Amino acid sequence: MGIQKLEHVGVQVRNIEASKGFYQGIIGLELLDEFDHPDGDKKLAFLGLNGQILVELIEGYHPDLPAEGKVHHIAFTVENIEQERTRLHDLGVTFIDEEINTLPNGAKYLFFAGPDGEWLEFFESATY
Repeated sequence: MGIQKLEHVGVQVRNIEASKGFYQGIIGLELLDEFDHPDGDKKLAFLGLNGQILVELIEGYHPDLPAEGKVHHIAFTVENIEQERTRLHDLGVTFIDEEINTLPNGAKYLFFAGPDGEWLEFFESATY
């Protein structure tokens, strides 16, 4: 299996600027990267410590969910996302979107469902 570590937890937010300020000023995380999602509807900010992403803030997804529904996904780092997609497909996993998406920084990701419908992500960093 290609899992290397927990990549990050994606959190849906109403106002990414306010959330960045909170996660930086109150929690003490560093802003590591930010950009608009390629679909044009979402803004993303990645925060963490010592260069490691812990939290992804997502503005523009579904900001009106109840407080307990703000976690969007759990992401795991993989080394070869194409190989992992094939493995998941062969195991009959339900994909949220079977397409591998590429972000502006070159990272790739793929969403699939867990047994209770929770969103899981395999994430391949652009910095291997």
